[in-house]
Amino acid sequence: MKIVILDGYTVTQNDLDWSELEKIADIEVYERTAPDEIVQRCKGAEMVLTNKVVLDAATLNLLPRLMYIGVLATGYNVVDLEAATKQNIIVTNIPSYSTESVAQMAFSHILNIVNRVDHYANANRTGKWTSSPDFCYLDHNLFELAGKKIGIVGFGNTGQATAKIALAFGMNVLAYTSKNEKDLPEGVKKVSMDELFKDADIISLHCPLNEATKHLVNADRLATMKPSAILINTGRGPLVNENDVAAALNNNKLAAYGADVLTKEPADAGNPLLGAKNCFLTPHIAWATREARQRLISICANNIKAFIKGEPENQVNAE
Repeated sequence: MKIVILDGYTVTQNDLDWSELEKIADIEVYERTAPDEIVQRCKGAEMVLTNKVVLDAATLNLLPRLMYIGVLATGYNVVDLEAATKQNIIVTNIPSYSTESVAQMAFSHILNIVNRVDHYANANRTGKWTSSPDFCYLDHNLFELAGKKIGIVGFGNTGQATAKIALAFGMNVLAYTSKNEKDLPEGVKKVSMDELFKDADIISLHCPLNEATKHLVNADRLATMKPSAILINTGRGPLVNENDVAAALNNNKLAAYGADVLTKEPADAGNPLLGAKNCFLTPHIAWATREARQRLISICANNIKAFIKGEPENQVNAE
């Protein structure tokens, strides 16, 4: 059997390889694939792997030999699942491979904001400390996390991992979740969405993106938050209305926004968040630690082995 990998570069980044898959089948790897190249590259393959290359119904109809699509990510909206199911194509994803890495990024943003690490490092490069009359140079208020309230929206794997870190810092954890309160870890309090946004000093978004959560954070929701609150988004860009968040930052209605995701990626030059006050953006790299990417490849290999055995794992479309 033949496997075609349509956009392998983001996973390997030239410091990992596909040797685990080479033991299973013949593979053909492309670093990137444009939409008009998909059919030509995939037409002889029974299995295709994609990270962000879109496989829509029209494309799938031109690939009658295709039996399996492996999405190299947790989210699988790049594949038309209905069309795949009609063609008896099994579609799998890679769940939970980057849980610890994403939680780590959420707290990287939090710590950067509350301790202004990037600000002071840059200030030192311009001589602010060397010219200071005092032993320390302080031009921003800093505050401790201990005793502060962090609200976590969505209490799946990454939400729980983030809560674990917050508890280690001595924070009070509020969670918006469908789980029963008795099933939550000690120190985590289940609250309503309204209570979470009203009371939390820091809010971290870890919920899936769907019709109910699109623009979950908008002007109305922001108006219920403390002006001193910090918003963190390592989930999905469209969980927030970017225009509303930028306006809240610029009008001092929100203290800071730390995000690893935007609605459109790569970012449009005109995105209002790029120039907003106290907005800290990273370029969708929370998932991309070397350990997480290696884990992704290993889970992908196991998914393929299970498919070949006729016992698919992590299947996301109807059987």
